[in-house]
Amino acid sequence: MPGRHFLQIPGPSNIPARVLKAMDRPVINHRGENFAVITKDIFPKLKQVFKTGHGTPIVFPSSGTGAWEASLVNTLSPGDAVLAFVIGHFSGEYAQAAQNLGYAVERVELPWGSGISGEQVYEELSKDKAHRFKAVLTIHNETSTGVMTDLKSIREAMDRAGHPALLLVDSVSGLGSLDLRFDEWGLDVLVTCSQKGLLLPPGLGLLCVSEKALLAYQAAQTPKHYFDWGAMLEKNPAGFFPYTPASQLLFGLNEALDMLLEEGLEQVFARHARYAEGVRRAVRAWGLKILAAKPEEASNVLATVMLPEGVDSNALIEYTEREIELALGNGLGPLNGRAFRIGHLGDLNELEVLATLAGTEMGMRAMGMNIPLGSGVAACQEWFLDGR
Repeated sequence: MPGRHFLQIPGPSNIPARVLKAMDRPVINHRGENFAVITKDIFPKLKQVFKTGHGTPIVFPSSGTGAWEASLVNTLSPGDAVLAFVIGHFSGEYAQAAQNLGYAVERVELPWGSGISGEQVYEELSKDKAHRFKAVLTIHNETSTGVMTDLKSIREAMDRAGHPALLLVDSVSGLGSLDLRFDEWGLDVLVTCSQKGLLLPPGLGLLCVSEKALLAYQAAQTPKHYFDWGAMLEKNPAGFFPYTPASQLLFGLNEALDMLLEEGLEQVFARHARYAEGVRRAVRAWGLKILAAKPEEASNVLATVMLPEGVDSNALIEYTEREIELALGNGLGPLNGRAFRIGHLGDLNELEVLATLAGTEMGMRAMGMNIPLGSGVAACQEWFLDGR
């Protein structure tokens, strides 16, 4: 089919031409000085995107799942108790990773569609008088449900409870799209990956680590090798890695960071908020609802759209992919067949958002839904024009 494929899932996101061009170059010696120059350029830029002066960025050739594992094995010892808040598929998988690695995980299961409140964290930690929990697992943006969590309120709750647990945060689909302040919000380990707000293909797992987490590393007794921070921390200052890095992705990362910083992080966040509100207005115009229960928790990265009984979201997704080259995200877990996800993150503009909505309307009509063609597009257009 002529034209471009519309990849509107909540990651991997579309890759800008500048980043593709930066990666389209010969492989160079990853132990040579030319490579070290690029690597040493990346880490200060990462600190700006993480909004940290004290945290240490670490980059692994891995997926976000690998970064989850790195956050756990470097800070905990076998049998350590972990408090995990589960609000969807990916926060549940983070908790499962901790359990599979041998930690004593206590899951706090919250409704899909809700965020994690500071009061809930305070309530759970206040019960732990002996400070049994060594870490709290949270998620910044739950990609399965389209819900954001107020991380600042989580840190305030932990401080109010006087609890010394580490705060480990999954921001796989948040960093680079949503405001995130590592130092100000008192995060200890932030986990993310390359293929969403950082505008790259999959293949890099990234972390930012606090001084407190580095102290925990000194005491952590979990066996580790590939994901050991120590080897990274030893080699990175000179611009090198303890084993072969994903060099082409690092070239792309350097360019992607330049793009984010040139646009300005606050402008990046405002752009995502603008697109998100346009999509939400379109969903309302269709007479449908997004899953996020509270407007202030609705994600600016994606919308999880609920379909009426009798309409199979998987059939909708198959139709738009096959007939009009539009890839939408499927519903995960209990949302499978009941919801679809529209990604509105990364390298995106207003016309692409409108085209995505138009294609979605066509798909819903093909599924027999009584959606007036152009209704969602018009609602989004009005919003875009009003904000000029």
